[in-house]
Amino acid sequence: MSDAGSEELDNEQNQLGEYEGDRNEAGERHGFGRAYQFGKRHGQGTYRFKNGARYVGNYSQNMKHGEGIFNYPDGSKYEGSWAEDLRHGYGIYTYPNGDTYDGQWHKHMRDGQGTYHYHSTGSKYKGSWENGKMESEGEYIHSNHRYKGIFVKNNPSGPGKYVFDIGCEQHGEFIQAEQVFQLKVQHCYCTILLH
Repeated sequence: MSDAGSEELDNEQNQLGEYEGDRNEAGERHGFGRAYQFGKRHGQGTYRFKNGARYVGNYSQNMKHGEGIFNYPDGSKYEGSWAEDLRHGYGIYTYPNGDTYDGQWHKHMRDGQGTYHYHSTGSKYKGSWENGKMESEGEYIHSNHRYKGIFVKNNPSGPGKYVFDIGCEQHGEFIQAEQVFQLKVQHCYCTILLH
């Protein structure tokens, strides 16, 4: 669940690709062809970086701004909103391992409402994010049960409940003790349907 290494690719000024197109009187890239204005990337275009990255989308004043798709050399991909070269607004990030985050971004960080899907297990977290971490109300959804409660820095904390597909609910409070989580059971409800 990391964007490790991806951020550095966005701002690599020494790794820029090649320009083909018109130039103005000052020799700056400008005019027909490759989305440049006064020597800076501007408008809709495709930009291929020497490191293998590729961006297709809108630029403003040499920065990714608006809607766009960025394909990273590690196989990850972001499709969504950009503001001043940062993932910002709604977008979907697909990680090299197949995990996805679908939701809100703020200055390159998962922030707001979003869903993180774990490809290898099929589980997902759906809820609030703050500065790239699961925070506040959220829900871990697994194949046969779910946990609903409060999260602090990616971990369950405080009151919450497990809801099992067979109809049982287990209410309690998560207490963190030396990086080990314990569920202090307060109530356990179970409805069994007999046919």
